[in-house]
Amino acid sequence: MVTTEKYTLNQLRDYSSLFSRSEVEQWATGNFFSINKKINRYDTNWISYKNATYLSYLKHLYKILELHYPNEYIYKNSFLNEWLLQELGKSNSKVFNEFRVGNAIADLVMFNGHSKVFEVKSELDSDNRLELQLENYHQAFNQVFIIVPESKLATYLKYNEKVGIITYNNLRGNKFELVRDAVLDFQINPEVIMNILRTAEYKSLVQSYYGMLPKMTSFSQYDICKKLIKEIPVPKLNDLFIQTMKSRVFKPEVSKKNYKELNQINLSLKLNKKQKERMILNLKSPLNM
Repeated sequence: MVTTEKYTLNQLRDYSSLFSRSEVEQWATGNFFSINKKINRYDTNWISYKNATYLSYLKHLYKILELHYPNEYIYKNSFLNEWLLQELGKSNSKVFNEFRVGNAIADLVMFNGHSKVFEVKSELDSDNRLELQLENYHQAFNQVFIIVPESKLATYLKYNEKVGIITYNNLRGNKFELVRDAVLDFQINPEVIMNILRTAEYKSLVQSYYGMLPKMTSFSQYDICKKLIKEIPVPKLNDLFIQTMKSRVFKPEVSKKNYKELNQINLSLKLNKKQKERMILNLKSPLNM
């Protein structure tokens, strides 16, 4: 990690808290109490800046964190901007944030021709639960990747060779580098897939494969569909699962040019175009201390 020099560790942690989900949900709707608190605590000089807005202050903090304290938000947002946005431009791709799989929650997942999962481990994270997380991911996804600090590559090379490794270095022009590609594996677990799908989705999947739905009640539909899904050949089930996830009605409002610092927020909060525009408009408000 780059030396913090003019910033204390507590200050950087405090800055990073503004990008946590709970804080984002506050300032995204125009509640700037926490941002004002940081300005009063560390950056009173900003109060006198002409044309200073909450948006310009957050962009300023983002740059500081990117250089001195690359936490999970910085990793995920940078990866989204530099890698996944290229795929999101394609009509057949869908990306989800914090996606539950078995007993784990994946940081980022993508469905295009294959299903891919990306687990982020920043310099601030340990790998204590990683083995369990990877076991869960292999039961639902064709390719499993971990995104890790370049400085900790040796720690993660010990994991299953089927797992792809992408390194992050915030001082490089291209911050991310594919060190090891993930092995394609189509042996997904029908029970895990069943628990990912919503009721309407697993019923639609069954009807798509069998051409009809059997008679069932709201009490019996889960068990009946689960039994039928288990009987679908795994390669076909894999295709149907990907098609189903790509059909979920959710199109994240992310940008390749403006406000890229906030793309992960848009994905996490599932903001549509109007909601994103409202958030940006709020953030463009002058500082009001």
